[in-house]
Amino acid sequence: MRAPHPSLRRGVATAALGSVLLLLLALVPTGNARAAVAPRTAATTPVSANGQLKVCGTKLCNSRGNPVQLRGMSTHGTQWYPHCLTSGSLNALADDWKADVLRVSTYVQEDGYETDPQHFTELANSLIRQASDRGLYVIVDWHMLTPGDPHANLGRARQFFTDIATRNKDRNNILYEIANEPSGVSWSRIKSYAEQIIPTIRAVDHDAPVLVGTRAWSSFGVSEGGNETEVVNNPVKASNIMYTFHFYASSHRDEYLATLSRAADRLPVFVTEFGTQNYAGEGADDFAMSQRYLDLMAAKKISWVNWNFSDDHRSGAVFKTGTCDRSGPWTGTAPLKPAGVWIRERIRTPDAFPAA
Repeated sequence: MRAPHPSLRRGVATAALGSVLLLLLALVPTGNARAAVAPRTAATTPVSANGQLKVCGTKLCNSRGNPVQLRGMSTHGTQWYPHCLTSGSLNALADDWKADVLRVSTYVQEDGYETDPQHFTELANSLIRQASDRGLYVIVDWHMLTPGDPHANLGRARQFFTDIATRNKDRNNILYEIANEPSGVSWSRIKSYAEQIIPTIRAVDHDAPVLVGTRAWSSFGVSEGGNETEVVNNPVKASNIMYTFHFYASSHRDEYLATLSRAADRLPVFVTEFGTQNYAGEGADDFAMSQRYLDLMAAKKISWVNWNFSDDHRSGAVFKTGTCDRSGPWTGTAPLKPAGVWIRERIRTPDAFPAA
């Protein structure tokens, strides 16, 4: 995500209004938005069905060696929108949306991890536990954005991933995304960072897949005039890893789509962030271009995560503004913006939208 994210400011008046609205919502039936949703059973969750994931060739595979495609949502920055990540909203993601994976985005700067490492580590651990309790896979996202050189936060990254891996090493549902969107640096610089952080994780958690950010905001270099060949010709020296690709359909057109297609034929790729809007996650939705991406990812079993599971004012946040302040309702389509309705349908019933 390459747009600035203003910090959340909620005053006493907002809280009071939220309390009144909650009381009204409790008294007034709201149809689809409050429809009862049957929870998944322990035997039917994504993790129970697939177990420990691993990279096999160019695919993400389950414990039986069969390629899988995960579909799910990314949180917004947990420093701004923790109130969007409640028991009710996570239940909705697991049981109503039928998601496979939650990406937990811990920003490093922008009032994030660097301001209080212990708090943001504990917050990430709490979300990992809650998602795990619901049978979801979890991407632990080190959301470095500015500065774009991942080496700028190398020491912090070592500490964060050591702490997270130590707490969660016995889980079979964790993936580590070690650098959200590197920018303004060479692929060799990013590769050097990866080859220092991956051993840090592997020293504690031997089995979890690691997701490596690519150059130019995880575009395989396209946004800075490159392409996937720099990674194909000089891959990270580590096993059980995948490379990340991000796109925003309204801004990132055929050149990006073609790059993703070529890269996925040569490399294991995970789309850990995308939106149906412009590169800032705002503006009009381009559902037609988005569907072209989803068709390609379905055909090649490329797992994906949509940005983002919050009520930010931008069009890319799935919930209508104010939903999180009111603590829901979370289920159905009533609380969702158009992008939320669209993406929920494609997580719930992917087979209902066959490739054109």
